[in-house]
Order: sequence, then C-alpha cells, then structure tokens
Amino acid sequence: MKVNIRDAGALRAVTPAALAAHARVAGWSVQERYGEHSDVYVGEDLPDIIIPRTERLGDYASTVAEMIDVFAQVADQDELTVYRLLVTADRDVVRVRVGGESDDGSVSLDAGANLVGGARDMLASAARSLRDRRPVYHGRMDREAKELLKRVRLGQTDQGSFVVTLLTPVVPQQVPMLVPDPEDLNAPIERQMTRCLVKALCATREMVERTTAGDEGTFDESVASGVSANLCEALVRIIHPFPTLDVGVSWARTRSTEGPDALVQFGRADAPLLEEAARSLRERAPQPDVRLKGFVRLLKRDQEDIDGTIGLAADVDGRQQSVKATLYHEDYERAVQAHQAKVPVVLAGDLDRVGKRWRLLNPHLVNVIVDREPD
Repeated sequence: MKVNIRDAGALRAVTPAALAAHARVAGWSVQERYGEHSDVYVGEDLPDIIIPRTERLGDYASTVAEMIDVFAQVADQDELTVYRLLVTADRDVVRVRVGGESDDGSVSLDAGANLVGGARDMLASAARSLRDRRPVYHGRMDREAKELLKRVRLGQTDQGSFVVTLLTPVVPQQVPMLVPDPEDLNAPIERQMTRCLVKALCATREMVERTTAGDEGTFDESVASGVSANLCEALVRIIHPFPTLDVGVSWARTRSTEGPDALVQFGRADAPLLEEAARSLRERAPQPDVRLKGFVRLLKRDQEDIDGTIGLAADVDGRQQSVKATLYHEDYERAVQAHQAKVPVVLAGDLDRVGKRWRLLNPHLVNVIVDREPD
C-alpha cells in the first residue's frame, strides 16, 4: 500500500541532519554547495539530490516530502517506513517490545501502565549509573539524571505488536566520520546513557544465564557494568504480565554508531531470578543515611594528603564495631581535636560492610559532643 505524507507539521519534524545522515547511509555523499543553505549529494547509480542545511526555508516541508519519495523509491520501501527512519535518525531509539496478552496486540490497562513505568525506571537506572555504579539507588535522582530523562520522548508504538518507544536526542558530530568510531570518547551524555543501558542489560542477561546454569557467580559482579536492584525490579515489573520481553536499541544515524543495533531478550521464566537478584543486591547495598556516635580510636593521614582516615568505635547492630571513614580536611581536623579531647563525635554517611570490616561511605562529621566528662 502506497502512503503519501503531506502533513507539513509531520514533515518539518524531520531535521536536516536526519536527511543528510540517511543519505550518507544510503550511499550518497556531498559534492558541492547549492546556494547559501543547501548541498548537492551524489552517488553511484543514484539520482542527484539537494538537501537543505536548515529547516528555516519556506519550502522545507515540500523538500522533505520530495526526499522521502526519492529515498523510498531507491530503497524500494513505502514512504511511511522511510518517514519513521528519518524522524528518529537523530535519536537513539529504545524499543521495549512485549508478547501480547491477546491476538490483536492490545494489553490490559494495568499491564500497559507497568510497561511504560518499567521502561521509564529501566532508563532511569542507566541515567543514575552514569556517574556512580551502585547495587541499589535510594531516594530521588540527582539533577543530571532528572534532566536527562526530561529530554527523552515517548514515541508511537509499532503496528502488529505492543512496543514502548523511547526516543533520546543525540547531538550530531560536527564533522561526520567516514569510519564510525566505536569508542566515541566525546559522545554526548545522552549517547552515554543509551550505551550504559545496553551494557547493563547485556550483563543482566549474562548473569541470568549463568545462574540458570548453576554458575556460582552472583549479580554483585555485574554492578560495575551498571546492573542494580533498580534495573532488575524494572525488568520484573515489565515481564510479569507478558511471556516475552525484547529490548532493542537503534543508534542515531547522525552520530557514528556503536556497531550493530542491540537486542536483549528476556522471558517470564527470568522474573523469579531477577526478583532474587534485586533482593540480594538490596541486602548487600550500603545502609543509606546512617548516623554513628562513638570515639575516634584511629587517625591516619599520609604526609602529602590533606584528607585523612579515622577509625570510629561505634555501636552497629547492637555490637561495638570499628568503622573506618575517610574525611575531608576540615572534618578530619575536627576528628583529631575530638580524639585529643577524648570526646565522642557523630558521623553521617552510608554504612557498608566488606567481609567483616565496616566502612562509612560519603561521610561527614555532624557534631563533636563536648558537654560531657571524658572517659
């Protein structure tokens, strides 16, 4: 069936960068400038085309329509398919596809809400893991992660299945590379988020298979790859009502790709393993926002450092324990004074246990208690 797109608003949603990227992928290359705002593209056994550099042209919508018609004829595709490729060409696209509850591809309202919410939580875990890999994330997202999610758009679902499409805009490279750079060290933060999501999903899939095969490896090993209790719980939230879950990623054509498009698959049978993984990761995660009161028993600081490590004798789970904490310069100096005065201090931070040793992460000295007799 031939579909002609003539809606000016829809056509203007296709950016000049998307047109140029699509043309390069299809075999065209820039030959010369055409006027002030366009370029001539040529290719072997391809018709010459003119692509605008800006959408601020009076006939921009009609020009896009002409380009769609040419691209469709060359690729032997319908115009709607080409349009969908163009409108997402400058975005990383995450497609969360589930096996339907019914033959007509529809899902129940509650299942649909969980699908959208789980997809959002899945991407949020990737955004939070950009700067700090943790087994579990508590509380609100930081400002950077919030701003990243605000820039993600919810796209249209695909025909014949139920798909949540997440569109993340990616800044094009100023000078397109002839050979894509898989490292892309200067990638914008939006691309870094998509990359983190793919890495974490692949690591999760691997750990599910290892666990199923009886491997002794645990999900703790995958925290460095971005796996967290939050990610596992997001996947469970999606999987429960559906027999299958496919998460596919298509890279923005306007920036050198990371290689082939990614696809990670899960099934309903994976849900119990992911639930157990989330529980295990939460148990092993540091206890957030803990306050400890005790005496400073250890002071250690290298001569060239301004920060220092202390050992605090404090009550942990009803037992006297030694908890180490690395304090910034001002807090360390206050801890030294408290030790000399033999008075207790109050520290706040995230309490973590490694083996039989305790440590306080992100610590700060809340108070030095001076209104008491020294022990």
